Amino acid sequence: MRLIKTLDEIKGIKKANQIIAKIYADIIPPYLKAGITTREIDKIIDDYIRSCGARPACIGVEGFYGPFPAATCISVNEEVVHGIPGDRVIKDGDIVSLDIVTELDGYYGDSAKTFAIGEIDEESRKLLEVTEKSREIGIEAAVVGNRLGDLGHAVQAYVEKNGFSVVRDFAGHGVGLDLHEEPMIPNYGRKGRGLKIENGMVLAIEPMVNVGTYKVAIMPDGWTVVTRDGKRSAHFEHSVAIIDGKAVILSELD
Repeated sequence: MRLIKTLDEIKGIKKANQIIAKIYADIIPPYLKAGITTREIDKIIDDYIRSCGARPACIGVEGFYGPFPAATCISVNEEVVHGIPGDRVIKDGDIVSLDIVTELDGYYGDSAKTFAIGEIDEESRKLLEVTEKSREIGIEAAVVGNRLGDLGHAVQAYVEKNGFSVVRDFAGHGVGLDLHEEPMIPNYGRKGRGLKIENGMVLAIEPMVNVGTYKVAIMPDGWTVVTRDGKRSAHFEHSVAIIDGKAVILSELD
Protein backbone atom coordinates (compact mmCIF):
# COMPACT_ATOMS: atom_id res chain seq x y z
CA MET A 1 0.00 0.00 0.00
CA ARG A 2 1.32 3.45 -0.92
CA LEU A 3 2.50 5.62 1.96
CA ILE A 4 1.95 8.82 -0.03
CA LYS A 5 -1.56 9.87 -1.09
CA THR A 6 -2.56 12.43 -3.70
CA LEU A 7 -4.57 15.50 -2.75
CA ASP A 8 -7.62 14.01 -4.49
CA GLU A 9 -7.26 10.84 -2.45
CA ILE A 10 -6.94 12.89 0.73
CA LYS A 11 -10.22 14.64 -0.14
CA GLY A 12 -11.92 11.25 -0.40
CA ILE A 13 -10.39 10.10 2.87
CA LYS A 14 -11.62 13.26 4.55
CA LYS A 15 -15.20 12.63 3.37
CA ALA A 16 -15.12 9.19 5.03
CA ASN A 17 -13.77 10.77 8.22
CA GLN A 18 -16.39 13.52 8.28
CA ILE A 19 -19.10 10.89 8.80
CA ILE A 20 -17.36 9.81 12.01
CA ALA A 21 -16.83 13.40 13.11
CA LYS A 22 -20.57 14.03 12.72
CA ILE A 23 -21.35 10.94 14.82
CA TYR A 24 -19.14 12.13 17.68
CA ALA A 25 -20.29 15.74 17.54
CA ASP A 26 -24.04 15.40 16.97
CA ILE A 27 -25.45 11.91 16.42
CA ILE A 28 -24.38 9.78 19.37
CA PRO A 29 -24.05 12.16 22.40
CA PRO A 30 -27.83 12.34 23.12
CA TYR A 31 -27.92 8.54 23.44
CA LEU A 32 -24.80 8.06 25.57
CA LYS A 33 -26.55 7.89 28.92
CA ALA A 34 -26.92 5.39 31.73
CA GLY A 35 -29.26 2.57 30.77
CA ILE A 36 -28.32 2.11 27.12
CA THR A 37 -26.56 -1.09 26.06
CA THR A 38 -23.43 -1.16 23.95
CA ARG A 39 -25.40 -3.10 21.31
CA GLU A 40 -27.94 -0.26 21.10
CA ILE A 41 -25.12 2.26 20.69
CA ASP A 42 -23.67 0.17 17.88
CA LYS A 43 -27.02 -0.01 16.08
CA ILE A 44 -27.41 3.78 16.10
CA ILE A 45 -23.93 4.22 14.66
CA ASP A 46 -24.36 1.46 12.08
CA ASP A 47 -27.66 2.94 10.86
CA TYR A 48 -26.20 6.43 10.52
CA ILE A 49 -23.11 5.30 8.60
CA ARG A 50 -25.25 3.38 6.13
CA SER A 51 -27.62 6.34 5.76
CA CYS A 52 -24.63 8.33 4.49
CA GLY A 53 -23.99 5.78 1.74
CA ALA A 54 -20.93 4.46 3.54
CA ARG A 55 -20.00 1.13 5.10
CA PRO A 56 -19.01 0.45 8.73
CA ALA A 57 -15.61 -1.03 7.98
CA CYS A 58 -15.02 -2.81 11.30
CA ILE A 59 -17.61 -5.45 10.43
CA GLY A 60 -15.94 -8.58 9.12
CA VAL A 61 -12.35 -7.65 9.94
CA GLU A 62 -10.63 -10.96 10.53
CA GLY A 63 -9.20 -11.79 13.96
CA PHE A 64 -7.79 -14.82 15.71
CA TYR A 65 -11.26 -16.24 16.42
CA GLY A 66 -13.18 -15.06 13.39
CA PRO A 67 -14.48 -11.77 11.98
CA PHE A 68 -15.39 -8.76 14.11
CA PRO A 69 -19.18 -8.89 14.46
CA ALA A 70 -20.18 -5.24 14.86
CA ALA A 71 -19.96 -1.78 13.31
CA THR A 72 -18.22 -0.16 16.26
CA CYS A 73 -15.52 -1.12 18.74
CA ILE A 74 -17.01 -0.11 22.10
CA SER A 75 -14.73 -0.40 25.13
CA VAL A 76 -15.87 0.41 28.67
CA ASN A 77 -13.71 1.34 31.68
CA GLU A 78 -10.87 -1.22 31.87
CA GLU A 79 -11.40 -2.25 28.23
CA VAL A 80 -8.71 -0.62 26.12
CA VAL A 81 -9.77 -1.28 22.51
CA HIS A 82 -11.75 -3.69 20.31
CA GLY A 83 -14.63 -4.22 22.72
CA ILE A 84 -17.51 -6.14 21.13
CA PRO A 85 -20.94 -4.50 21.57
CA GLY A 86 -23.45 -6.61 23.47
CA ASP A 87 -25.80 -6.63 26.44
CA ARG A 88 -23.56 -4.58 28.76
CA VAL A 89 -25.59 -1.71 30.21
CA ILE A 90 -23.81 1.63 30.48
CA LYS A 91 -23.86 3.16 33.97
CA ASP A 92 -23.28 6.60 35.43
CA GLY A 93 -19.58 6.99 36.18
CA ASP A 94 -18.45 4.81 33.27
CA ILE A 95 -16.08 5.91 30.55
CA VAL A 96 -16.92 4.59 27.09
CA SER A 97 -14.50 4.52 24.16
CA LEU A 98 -15.92 4.40 20.65
CA ASP A 99 -13.64 3.49 17.74
CA ILE A 100 -15.30 3.86 14.33
CA VAL A 101 -13.97 3.07 10.87
CA THR A 102 -15.92 4.03 7.74
CA GLU A 103 -15.44 3.19 4.08
CA LEU A 104 -16.89 5.56 1.50
CA ASP A 105 -16.21 5.15 -2.23
CA GLY A 106 -13.08 3.13 -1.48
CA TYR A 107 -11.65 5.56 1.08
CA TYR A 108 -11.36 4.90 4.81
CA GLY A 109 -11.91 7.12 7.83
CA ASP A 110 -10.78 6.18 11.34
CA SER A 111 -11.31 8.04 14.61
CA ALA A 112 -11.86 7.22 18.28
CA LYS A 113 -13.15 9.14 21.28
CA THR A 114 -13.73 8.35 24.95
CA PHE A 115 -16.89 9.74 26.55
CA ALA A 116 -17.75 10.31 30.21
CA ILE A 117 -21.14 8.99 31.28
CA GLY A 118 -22.70 11.27 33.89
CA GLU A 119 -20.38 12.28 36.71
CA ILE A 120 -17.03 10.47 36.66
CA ASP A 121 -14.37 10.40 39.35
CA GLU A 122 -11.47 12.84 39.31
CA GLU A 123 -8.90 10.24 38.26
CA SER A 124 -11.00 9.26 35.23
CA ARG A 125 -11.54 12.89 34.33
CA LYS A 126 -7.80 13.52 34.37
CA LEU A 127 -7.25 10.35 32.33
CA LEU A 128 -9.55 11.63 29.57
CA GLU A 129 -7.97 15.09 29.59
CA VAL A 130 -4.41 13.75 29.44
CA THR A 131 -5.21 11.21 26.71
CA GLU A 132 -6.93 13.78 24.52
CA LYS A 133 -4.11 16.27 25.04
CA SER A 134 -1.50 13.60 24.25
CA ARG A 135 -3.21 13.03 20.91
CA GLU A 136 -2.89 16.75 20.15
CA ILE A 137 0.77 16.67 21.14
CA GLY A 138 1.31 13.73 18.80
CA ILE A 139 -0.40 15.60 15.98
CA GLU A 140 1.78 18.67 16.60
CA ALA A 141 4.86 16.45 16.28
CA ALA A 142 3.68 15.03 12.94
CA VAL A 143 5.58 17.50 10.75
CA VAL A 144 7.86 17.02 7.78
CA GLY A 145 11.43 16.54 9.01
CA ASN A 146 10.43 14.73 12.18
CA ARG A 147 10.50 10.97 12.53
CA LEU A 148 7.85 8.70 14.00
CA GLY A 149 10.04 8.27 17.07
CA ASP A 150 9.74 12.00 17.72
CA LEU A 151 5.95 11.67 17.68
CA GLY A 152 5.94 8.64 19.97
CA HIS A 153 8.41 10.22 22.36
CA ALA A 154 6.31 13.38 22.66
CA VAL A 155 3.18 11.38 23.51
CA GLN A 156 4.95 9.12 25.99
CA ALA A 157 6.74 11.96 27.78
CA TYR A 158 3.52 13.90 28.33
CA VAL A 159 1.51 10.89 29.47
CA GLU A 160 4.14 9.64 31.90
CA LYS A 161 4.73 13.14 33.28
CA ASN A 162 1.07 13.07 34.30
CA GLY A 163 1.37 9.71 36.06
CA PHE A 164 -0.25 7.44 33.44
CA SER A 165 1.13 4.88 30.99
CA VAL A 166 0.85 4.36 27.22
CA VAL A 167 -0.20 1.01 25.80
CA ARG A 168 2.66 -0.58 23.86
CA ASP A 169 1.04 -3.64 22.29
CA PHE A 170 -1.22 -1.53 20.02
CA ALA A 171 -0.39 1.56 17.99
CA GLY A 172 -1.50 4.08 15.43
CA HIS A 173 -1.05 3.36 11.72
CA GLY A 174 -1.33 4.57 8.19
CA VAL A 175 -4.87 4.75 6.85
CA GLY A 176 -6.91 5.90 3.89
CA LEU A 177 -6.87 3.34 1.08
CA ASP A 178 -7.31 0.51 3.58
CA LEU A 179 -8.23 0.20 7.23
CA HIS A 180 -4.71 -0.52 8.49
CA GLU A 181 -1.68 0.48 6.46
CA GLU A 182 2.01 1.00 7.07
CA PRO A 183 3.60 2.65 8.92
CA MET A 184 2.86 1.57 12.47
CA ILE A 185 2.93 4.57 14.84
CA PRO A 186 3.80 3.61 18.44
CA ASN A 187 2.82 6.00 21.23
CA TYR A 188 6.27 5.68 22.76
CA GLY A 189 9.76 5.92 21.33
CA ARG A 190 13.06 7.71 21.06
CA LYS A 191 13.72 11.00 19.33
CA GLY A 192 15.35 10.75 15.95
CA ARG A 193 14.29 7.15 15.35
CA GLY A 194 11.83 5.66 12.89
CA LEU A 195 10.44 6.59 9.51
CA LYS A 196 10.69 10.19 8.32
CA ILE A 197 7.36 12.00 8.05
CA GLU A 198 6.59 13.20 4.51
CA ASN A 199 3.96 15.26 2.74
CA GLY A 200 1.09 13.09 1.51
CA MET A 201 1.15 10.64 4.40
CA VAL A 202 -2.20 9.93 6.06
CA LEU A 203 -1.80 8.77 9.65
CA ALA A 204 -4.14 7.57 12.38
CA ILE A 205 -2.66 8.99 15.58
CA GLU A 206 -4.27 7.27 18.55
CA PRO A 207 -2.85 7.24 22.07
CA MET A 208 -4.29 4.53 24.34
CA VAL A 209 -3.55 5.55 27.91
CA ASN A 210 -3.94 3.53 31.11
CA VAL A 211 -4.27 4.62 34.73
CA GLY A 212 -1.96 1.83 35.89
CA THR A 213 0.34 -0.53 34.03
CA TYR A 214 0.77 -0.31 30.28
CA LYS A 215 0.40 -4.09 30.09
CA VAL A 216 -2.76 -5.51 28.55
CA ALA A 217 -4.47 -8.84 27.98
CA ILE A 218 -6.91 -10.17 25.39
CA MET A 219 -10.19 -11.63 26.61
CA PRO A 220 -11.43 -15.09 25.56
CA ASP A 221 -13.58 -13.55 22.80
CA GLY A 222 -10.30 -12.97 20.95
CA TRP A 223 -10.98 -9.26 20.47
CA THR A 224 -11.53 -7.28 23.67
CA VAL A 225 -8.28 -5.85 25.03
CA VAL A 226 -8.25 -5.03 28.77
CA THR A 227 -5.75 -3.54 31.17
CA ARG A 228 -3.93 -6.32 32.99
CA ASP A 229 -4.46 -4.67 36.38
CA GLY A 230 -8.15 -3.88 35.79
CA LYS A 231 -7.65 -0.12 35.94
CA ARG A 232 -9.24 2.24 33.45
CA SER A 233 -8.07 3.15 29.97
CA ALA A 234 -8.91 5.94 27.51
CA HIS A 235 -8.49 6.20 23.74
CA PHE A 236 -8.51 9.25 21.44
CA GLU A 237 -7.74 9.08 17.71
CA HIS A 238 -7.67 11.41 14.72
CA SER A 239 -6.83 10.69 11.10
CA VAL A 240 -4.50 13.38 9.79
CA ALA A 241 -2.91 14.19 6.42
CA ILE A 242 0.53 15.75 6.12
CA ILE A 243 0.03 18.76 3.83
CA ASP A 244 2.50 21.62 3.34
CA GLY A 245 4.71 20.22 6.05
CA LYS A 246 2.22 19.79 8.88
CA ALA A 247 -0.67 17.62 10.02
CA VAL A 248 -4.19 18.58 8.93
CA ILE A 249 -6.95 16.85 10.91
CA LEU A 250 -9.41 15.02 8.64
CA SER A 251 -11.67 13.57 11.35
CA GLU A 252 -12.67 16.85 12.97
CA LEU A 253 -16.04 18.24 11.90
CA ASP A 254 -15.77 21.14 9.45
